[in-house]
Amino acid sequence: MKTVREITCENEHKILSANASFADESRGRLRPEPECDLRTCFQRDRDRVIHSNSFRRLKHKTQVFLSPQGDYYRTRLTHTLEVAQIARTIAIALGLNETLTEAISLGHDLGHTPFGHAGERALNSVCDGGFRHYEQSLRVADVIEKEGRGLNLTLEVRDGIERHTSGKEAFTLEGRIVRLADRIAYINHDIDDAVHARVLKESDIPADIREALGQNKSQRINKLVLSAVNNSKNDIILGEDCADAFATLHSFMFERVYTNPVCKGEEVRAVEMVKWLYEYFLSNPDEMPSEYKIIREKEGVERAACDYIAGMTDRYAVHTFESLFVPRSWVVLKGD
Repeated sequence: MKTVREITCENEHKILSANASFADESRGRLRPEPECDLRTCFQRDRDRVIHSNSFRRLKHKTQVFLSPQGDYYRTRLTHTLEVAQIARTIAIALGLNETLTEAISLGHDLGHTPFGHAGERALNSVCDGGFRHYEQSLRVADVIEKEGRGLNLTLEVRDGIERHTSGKEAFTLEGRIVRLADRIAYINHDIDDAVHARVLKESDIPADIREALGQNKSQRINKLVLSAVNNSKNDIILGEDCADAFATLHSFMFERVYTNPVCKGEEVRAVEMVKWLYEYFLSNPDEMPSEYKIIREKEGVERAACDYIAGMTDRYAVHTFESLFVPRSWVVLKGD
């Protein structure tokens, strides 16, 4: 009798496009392991990411607005979920592997630092060899999770995670979808957050961009997703009209939001905080948690300190900094 997984794999070949990545044709894992009777390899990867410590910590990591007051603003976790939703929609419409797309989407930011890109810049300036969050996301999946055993993800998911930002494209179309979905998600939800913070009004977006992409977040996302679906075949692309307007919108956001002192005023302090923490744990490696001892012994204290700090949430980084560097109030002890 066939297993549920085998039936699922057969159905993939019946339903999906010839351009899709099929679970039973996966290039495999770093360490071979028996197949599951119920889930395909890509389903297992998705589940492993969701149940990981690093995925849970994303809920307390900055997206754009640093430690915002109120529950409205996006975090790195809600960003990840929005990427997954957009990416899955495109994958389904193109007949590609939805589960692989979702696994890559959910894992793409596992290695992001506290304080968003400010923390990334800080570690990049002090770590030997620099620091790039997409490389750290793959390192989290391969080396750091599960007490050093890693998640042992498939090559397709690993490649999509590592190549979700820039440089060489993923070798699967599903991985390329995630790269586009990431940009669609963050630009549009960052506009939404900026409007809520009164840093920006929808009407501030140049009229030609609004005419090309839509007058609000929902219209823009819908237009961009439709453009990707209608223009993608052997690659994942936008139509020329949308691509040009989207690039202009990206530049507009850098000018009005991503470099805006109102949004980024605290980033200088965040950068210095991360640098101080890094230097402290270089000098005091025994104060890092025990799971980083193995990394320190194998790869050096610099690598261990970088991994430890990159994994911190915003509030844990602040708490650690305060406990190390901020003087405590003097407590007068009274005798009996």
